[in-house]
Amino acid sequence: MALDGITIACITKELTQSLTGGRIYKIAQPENDELLLTVRRGKEQYRLLLSASASLPLARLISDNLPSPMTAPNFCMLLRKHIQNGRILSVSQPGLERVIRIDIEHYNELGDLCRKSLSIEMMGKHSNIIFCDDASVIVDSIKHVSGMVSSVREVLPGRPYFIPGTQEKSDPLQVTESDFSTMLSAKALPAFKALYMTFTGVSPILAQELCFRAGIDSDRPTQSIGREEWNRLWTVFSALLETVKSGVFTPNIIYENGVPKEYACVPLAIYKDNETKRFDSVSALLHAFYAEKDALTRIRQKSSDLRRIVQTALERNIKKYDLQQKQIKDTEKRDIYKVYGELLNTYGYHVTPGSQAMEAVNYYTGEPITIPLDPLLTPSENAKKYFEKYGKLKRTYEALSRLTQDVKDEITHLESVSASLDIALLEEDLIQIKEELIESGYIRRKGGAKKARITSRPFHYISSDGYDIYVGKNNYQNDELTFHSPGSGDWWFHVKGIPGSHVIVKAEKDQTVPDKTFEEAGKLAAFYSKARGQQKTEIDYTLKKNVKKPGGSAPGFVVYYTNYSLVIDSDISGIRLLSD
Repeated sequence: MALDGITIACITKELTQSLTGGRIYKIAQPENDELLLTVRRGKEQYRLLLSASASLPLARLISDNLPSPMTAPNFCMLLRKHIQNGRILSVSQPGLERVIRIDIEHYNELGDLCRKSLSIEMMGKHSNIIFCDDASVIVDSIKHVSGMVSSVREVLPGRPYFIPGTQEKSDPLQVTESDFSTMLSAKALPAFKALYMTFTGVSPILAQELCFRAGIDSDRPTQSIGREEWNRLWTVFSALLETVKSGVFTPNIIYENGVPKEYACVPLAIYKDNETKRFDSVSALLHAFYAEKDALTRIRQKSSDLRRIVQTALERNIKKYDLQQKQIKDTEKRDIYKVYGELLNTYGYHVTPGSQAMEAVNYYTGEPITIPLDPLLTPSENAKKYFEKYGKLKRTYEALSRLTQDVKDEITHLESVSASLDIALLEEDLIQIKEELIESGYIRRKGGAKKARITSRPFHYISSDGYDIYVGKNNYQNDELTFHSPGSGDWWFHVKGIPGSHVIVKAEKDQTVPDKTFEEAGKLAAFYSKARGQQKTEIDYTLKKNVKKPGGSAPGFVVYYTNYSLVIDSDISGIRLLSD
């Protein structure tokens, strides 16, 4: 669900209750687009995380501290100069905009009492954190926006601060009953779309919820809605606004098949048949909903350089492979040249001097064949010429076959590294992948730099039957699990013909592993591969002892000649992941 105005209102209420009157004790900037304010209020201490990330803009209270850079960025230093030890006067939300304003009182260098404000705008790619003086003039912002980037509003020091118009939407807190139906019916749109296109703070899913509560088909055109139905829609709409005004929120997450699907700060009757979990605070809700998504977004940002290196190398090798395949195709005539030479040596004595062709029977196939001749050469000289062509093309084919296999192996290796980058969840996972790229020659180790310390470990799952299942996060871990971990009865799983992780089911020798565990291991192999999301994926599995590693092969590359197969999906929602 979008971070709509109703959710922002709930966040504002929580921050007002927790932070008003507190003093800003510490200011840090963990990421380029994040701030972390530590606020002391009486005996309590709160950590407020403010994010202007384009993908995950948020404002919430957190319990753990976050690592910060050794040298604070300029924006962080500016805030420390102005508002560190300042007192928070209020936390407010203009209308139902996706903006939170924090007013702060502090003493300047001359000892005069001053007021400043920090505005957190949570508007997707336009998200920002803007620091203003008491005259609403921008002192600085975490992101600078010049006139070349935006013709609507510049966000630069010295410019006046204002909230840009929200696509000419109206503030729902100011609308009257008489205006409500008039404003909506003027738009030739489905009912739910008219709602979120007319009023600020209303997301598409919340608009569908309002239609559902009013008993109106959300896709129904506004022109076909009657007076009684408008009255019902206004009743549920105004009731929602009363909830916002009174601050009575019920933060909850809706789950589908055990996976978070939506969240809201009001009950969503549209999902009445789904599992719902309520939270004591909206910060706890946002942490639960976004923790994994935020981690994946951050790790993708940090892995962008590695992805670019892998993608560039992949594209180069694929072009090389296609060219080599074309060159191999050009050598397909080599065998016919050999036949021409042999037939000329056998039947050439029949050829009349100066002939341009010879008719003969191919004794390999029993079919007639016409052999082109150079009339200036004798039959034996023509035969020699054909044998030379055959020899040249044969040597070219043999050399290209070796080179093509090398390039194909390199493509397979790079695709497996790409799959590892998709799996990576933590920065230490990226460190091990980078080390593999260094040792494979794709990245040059900086002069004097030592080999990185590896702390990443494979995923550890427990099957429904209690069996330990390990999943390699990258090629080094795949080799470690398959060839260097003890277990004579272990089973090995891998998606067929597609880059992915090695999955190991730990078992004793001659132990019978239940079918359910085989299925869950197969699901994990499908999930941690390029086949993730496919409805059906073929998985190869065999005893680990049957898997071999060819000498000199790339990390993660294996061969096996005895295996079973199963076809399964990649839904791992019911398999328990251990934190170790």
